[in-house]
Amino acid sequence: MSGIKNLDILLSNMEPVLDERDFVFCSFPIFDWDKMRELNPIGFFQEKEGMTFILDLKDAIGKDIDCQSVYRLITLNVHSSLEAVGLTAAFSAKLTEKSISANVIAAYYHDHIFVPKREGGTSTECHSRTSKD
Repeated sequence: MSGIKNLDILLSNMEPVLDERDFVFCSFPIFDWDKMRELNPIGFFQEKEGMTFILDLKDAIGKDIDCQSVYRLITLNVHSSLEAVGLTAAFSAKLTEKSISANVIAAYYHDHIFVPKREGGTSTECHSRTSKD
């Protein structure tokens, strides 16, 4: 089944859902499949500087992984096409009005937006270690 491309239909059928978990973005200079399996990221992306993993905060703390900011995940429960035009701009504009940054991941079925946890009235402080002293 292909996703919806029409922006009006996407916006009228979109059901944003806030995930109850907290997430962190962590970078590892060398890609390691064994570490990936061990950490069980909900997302990852290879950059020239290293592999970025998106991890549940509890998992990052449990594995003593460096992290800085904590994010909440909003999933747009509408099957958007990867070729849809304007959906990211529409929700980004609304978040911009409230001075909320957004880290967006468009997956096959849905768009996922990571927003700083502080926007929900709590701290962005990561409770994991921030350095190895």
